[in-house]
Amino acid sequence: MELVFLLEQVVNGLVLGGYYLLVALGLALVFSVGGVVNLAHGAFYAIGAYLAHAIAERAGFLGGVLLSPVLVALLGMLFERTLLRRFYEADPIRGLLVTFGLAMIVEQLLRIVFGAAPIPVAMPAALKGSVLLGDFLFSRYRLAMLAVVVLVLAAIWFLLHRTAFGRVVRAGIDRPDMVAALGIRLAPYRLAVVALGVGLAGLAGALFAPIAVVHPAMGEEILTTAFVVVVIGGLGSLWGVILAALLVGVTRGVTIHFVPAAGEASMYLLMFLVLLLRPRGLLGERIGRFE
Repeated sequence: MELVFLLEQVVNGLVLGGYYLLVALGLALVFSVGGVVNLAHGAFYAIGAYLAHAIAERAGFLGGVLLSPVLVALLGMLFERTLLRRFYEADPIRGLLVTFGLAMIVEQLLRIVFGAAPIPVAMPAALKGSVLLGDFLFSRYRLAMLAVVVLVLAAIWFLLHRTAFGRVVRAGIDRPDMVAALGIRLAPYRLAVVALGVGLAGLAGALFAPIAVVHPAMGEEILTTAFVVVVIGGLGSLWGVILAALLVGVTRGVTIHFVPAAGEASMYLLMFLVLLLRPRGLLGERIGRFE
């Protein structure tokens, strides 16, 4: 029975890792194409949760989950065109400071518009309860979340590796000078990737809203975990982020099984050990502008 419970925690950790992946992957995508560590990424996650709640009151839960990431992606396009693109070639510290300031502004705006009190979000009736698979008992909603993450990950892989758009993006990440020499403007591709990355944060907020309390500071909380995942995986490495998200999720799940109070600390210990052995992260490469 103890082994069964432990395996349940591993699976729950994979679900948690998938949730981290949606946020951290968007953060990594934005960094990869622009070289800016977007500290406002958590703010878009919070906006996604609030928009999903507001839309769900009129169009149902599914409407909120579908429309919220699209609206957040549009906000991401506005963010890229008016602010982010100014810092692609600037000192990275300037980008950090500006996006941090934007995150604080968004948090206060959410307090003004929606209030400071936490907002509970109702889970759809069809996804309530648990599923018994053999000896394992899993939350129906969390399994649905994991399925969505797998589908999103497959779609992003297809977009980046099987389309002309993806080939230009990957070439722009590795050799932007060569892409420019071929007469290809990277600006529209950067805009699209930022919209995609920010939209992923909005999707994560919409999906996680029913199993967490929605409040103005929720973006700040998830940003710390997402940044830990990106650092463990390696800045600029999308596959490293995928591996790190799952590793962090499983580590937290198993740690909570044995030492519940150490669940939060486990991911920081994991980051410390990884950076001790691999200073650039699990699959990170050398990034000239930071060295």
